[in-house]
Amino acid sequence: MDARLAAERVARQSYGRLIAILAARTRDVAAAEDALSDALAAALAVWPREGVPDNPEGWLVAAAKRRLVDAWRRGAVEAGARADLAVLGAEIVDADAGRPFPDERLELMFICAHPAIDPAVRAPLMLQAVLGLDSARIAGAFLTAPSALAQRLVRAKHKIRDDAIPFEVPRPAELGARLQDVLDGIYGAYGTGWDDIDGTDARNAGLTDEARQLAEAVVLLLPGEPEPLGLLALLLFCDARAAARRDANDRYVPLSQQDPARWDRKALAAAEALLARAAKLGRLGPYQLEAAIQSAHCQRRLGAGVPGAALLELYDGLIALRPSIGAAVSRACALAEVAGADAALADLGALPADRVEGYQPYWAVRAHLLERAGREADALKAYDMAIALAQSAPVKRYLLEKRRAGS
Repeated sequence: MDARLAAERVARQSYGRLIAILAARTRDVAAAEDALSDALAAALAVWPREGVPDNPEGWLVAAAKRRLVDAWRRGAVEAGARADLAVLGAEIVDADAGRPFPDERLELMFICAHPAIDPAVRAPLMLQAVLGLDSARIAGAFLTAPSALAQRLVRAKHKIRDDAIPFEVPRPAELGARLQDVLDGIYGAYGTGWDDIDGTDARNAGLTDEARQLAEAVVLLLPGEPEPLGLLALLLFCDARAAARRDANDRYVPLSQQDPARWDRKALAAAEALLARAAKLGRLGPYQLEAAIQSAHCQRRLGAGVPGAALLELYDGLIALRPSIGAAVSRACALAEVAGADAALADLGALPADRVEGYQPYWAVRAHLLERAGREADALKAYDMAIALAQSAPVKRYLLEKRRAGS
């Protein structure tokens, strides 16, 4: 096996597990990340010469532990750390033994949702510690400035270390209180991969698949909880439409213009079944509502129109349970179909300016609604903002075409 490919595979599949092993006793996530990064660099230098080891994970953990020990020896390590050095020198214990978690990455995500950690940083910490994403990519998923998020992540890691927050698997009774944060982390990971419609960023390769696997693992872990079912249904609805997001000429196609014949019917059926299972549990949550919204959009596959009034009610329910800028902007689209573009524009105008000024979907929706309302000059300005903020080349080209058509 190619040494670089082997290292990349282990980093992708086992990053969270390796960080958990390295940080289990020291509770220093940042140091564990640095040590693992050094170990991966060493692997890229050593494996091409000596061959890929039989146990690549064990090799990386051993190399990372040596770097941790060396770093502490170079520093003024307090006496209490000597016990940690002894632990780091011990043999690797099978992390699967006796644990109920169906996925090691999921285990670390629940650890990152510890109540002593700032709620705003729990899900981002999961993406960095479990999936190895950098703060710039994570920030986009949570509508946060990369610099601000990076500072929060650093503070969170310092708190874990300095306050000796137990870096251990929560008891079964504690899982429910941490569930929402874990689901948010999974959804953030999926969104990071989904937004890369170009498919050109190798760092995002497989993220949507990985997020879906994690959602499936939560369903297995907590089969009586409806929200994991709702999240998995939501991801499957999105997966079902993935192939229809680009046309034969590789151009971006918005949801309202997609060809339902290109949607994956098997994935849609699975999503509907999951949503029905969640509904039977009788506890409505935001991910179930988001999945229901996707289900309403997908009614076109049956030859029916998207039910505008029902869609608006679903958005109202979602915002009542969990208000967000994304939901408010999407609600304006639904409102436009029920009450017209002017009513939707009034709703958009009531949103806090500082929350939407850098939010690309807001400007794209605003441009579309202004165009529908006959306010061409204002629409062109909004298109300019949407184009400037677009990160995806296909989306940018689509908006440029729309702008040219309206100018």
